[in-house]
Amino acid sequence: MSNLAARLDRLPISSFHRNLLIIIGGGMFFDGFDNYLANSVLSILIEENWSTLHLNACFLSGTSLGMLLGSIMAGYLGDKHGRKSTYQINLLIFGFASIACALTPDMYWLIFFRFLTGIGLGAEIVVGYGLLSEFIPPTHRGRWGALMSFIGQFGLFFVTFTSWLIIPLAGWRTMFVIAGLGGLLVYIARKQLPESPRWLSRKGRKQEAEIIVSNIENKYYQGNLPIPNTDNHSSLYIKPKISIFEPRFRKRIFLGSLMMVVQSISIYGFVAWLPSLMVSQGISANVSLTITVLMTLGGPTGAVFAYCLTDKIGRKPAIILGSLLAALSGILYALSSSQLYATLCGFVTFSLIYYLVSVIQAGYIPELFPTDVRMRLSAICVICGRISSIIMPFFVVLLYNYGGILMVTSLIAILLCIQAIAVYSLGIETYNKSLESI
Repeated sequence: MSNLAARLDRLPISSFHRNLLIIIGGGMFFDGFDNYLANSVLSILIEENWSTLHLNACFLSGTSLGMLLGSIMAGYLGDKHGRKSTYQINLLIFGFASIACALTPDMYWLIFFRFLTGIGLGAEIVVGYGLLSEFIPPTHRGRWGALMSFIGQFGLFFVTFTSWLIIPLAGWRTMFVIAGLGGLLVYIARKQLPESPRWLSRKGRKQEAEIIVSNIENKYYQGNLPIPNTDNHSSLYIKPKISIFEPRFRKRIFLGSLMMVVQSISIYGFVAWLPSLMVSQGISANVSLTITVLMTLGGPTGAVFAYCLTDKIGRKPAIILGSLLAALSGILYALSSSQLYATLCGFVTFSLIYYLVSVIQAGYIPELFPTDVRMRLSAICVICGRISSIIMPFFVVLLYNYGGILMVTSLIAILLCIQAIAVYSLGIETYNKSLESI
């Protein structure tokens, strides 16, 4: 039997890959929509005296705790029972839990159902990017990861814009209903999603894997394909089982975990807290939302830059450059003396943070680990980020009370510089390599 990995990697980009992107991306969009819903809703809850900064911190930490558990479940179930079944379960969880958030009588129940929502949100990220990487050929993997991230980051802009438009008219509860119904609709659409042939092959289900790959070749290419290049592909069938505890993974796990910690702190220390911090400074919730809408255009903008760069200059240079620039722009934002200058610097900082999300989370981390353990080891990295995001909301309040926004952004800038140094010294280049050869 010919090497299935080589056959998948030789496939030219076609409607199969585009359909796959739409199906997986739909979940990522509503995952991003639901995840970043807090940015807009929490400031409104403070203004309506429904919540406080402390309860908002509990809301964010509860979400992060749920996402932590969701990541653990997704890592285990994705490697053991398959990518597709795990992917469907998480949509049901965050779909129904989001609708329940809209029906809550007080902030305490909202925090509880938000915790349940977080379980579904955490699973989506672990499985989605990993599954996409197992279908996309090496020469396009970075760009298509960035495209997936673009869809998710557009959810950030869309939820902020929708909040600005809908919350004054229909209230904040409507936003949770939109997120929940969207997730359930994607659940229905995603039933046609194929299982990963790479995973099936490693589980000994060779016939199922062969059927999926053959169907793709016949349906989308009618057999008109180049000869598979097997030089850089080891067999998916004869390799012994891989353990997550092998020494060769330690450096990769450390680097991946560090990057996810820095990413989570950047997002929860700057992006998620921005509207609430502006309200605390005396800016009205509607004005803060307007400014944040403009800034969050940086989310999809960052993904576009990642799409343009990551498969041209390589993963390591892309991460190092983005980290240093994000550190600089974050400090400039904190030093801004006018709303216009702050909005401009905030837009640039948003762009660079989500540029890094597109390169690291969507592309680099899934590439670091082989098929047998990809979901579990990716989940370990994500879990480390989740733990930091559980702690970070309370730490932000302390830092803000002590030294204002400058203190918060200074911490983030230092961590971004540490990330750049770590990637330079510990990182491996994955650009244009088959997953089996990395």
